[in-house]
Amino acid sequence: MSLRELRVNLGWSQHELAKEAGISPSIVKRAEDGLPIQARTARALADALSKAYGRKIEPTDIAGLQIL
Repeated sequence: MSLRELRVNLGWSQHELAKEAGISPSIVKRAEDGLPIQARTARALADALSKAYGRKIEPTDIAGLQIL
């Protein structure tokens, strides 16, 4: 699933995901738009989603994520 799909399935806004991941909402938007993000940012997103879903999600599990 894509980052957007994972986020929407949780009922989260971009702002909520950003808060959980400890990053800015503009970075969440960049990632969802398919623009490159840093590896540490991808890890923060995956960790926030892992916590919310109660299962391990790796950055490589998130479809369309462009990691520098």
